[in-house]
Amino acid sequence: MDLLLWLEETAFSTWMRESGPAFFSTLVLHSVAMGFVVGVHVATNLRILGAAPRIPLSLMSRFFPVLWVNLVVVSLSGALLLVAYPTKALTNPVFYLKLTAVVAALFITRSFMKGVLQDPHTDAGRAGRRDRMLAALSLLLWAGAVTAGRLLAYTYNTLMASHLY
Repeated sequence: MDLLLWLEETAFSTWMRESGPAFFSTLVLHSVAMGFVVGVHVATNLRILGAAPRIPLSLMSRFFPVLWVNLVVVSLSGALLLVAYPTKALTNPVFYLKLTAVVAALFITRSFMKGVLQDPHTDAGRAGRRDRMLAALSLLLWAGAVTAGRLLAYTYNTLMASHLY
């Protein structure tokens, strides 16, 4: 708790927390960037599951630069939001559920990038059973990550470490 107390008492943390424009613009940036990250994943997963079969699967990888740029934005803005209220997030199991879902979904994406998205045989055809199962799991993981992220506003037990003393 001492580390959390120290972090939330830093000038930067205080500024992030108390500056309406800083906190809320970071929150909006995080939300919009997450929309792009999740959107690219949803579109890719749905294509792997068989939606829009006339679109070659390899074309989905053209959206990945948008995904990676926005993943950086999500990571940076998430770190800023974490600095604003470190105790609120780091003492909440829902926060770890969100991070676990995101990391697991990104591992699935990595698997797709090295596999089905580069396989010319699946471009016009149907992805294999394993890839379809992973795509369905990825959709569930992203839905879980978004839901957990939204629930973070309501499920915390301790807002700030200073409230414990």
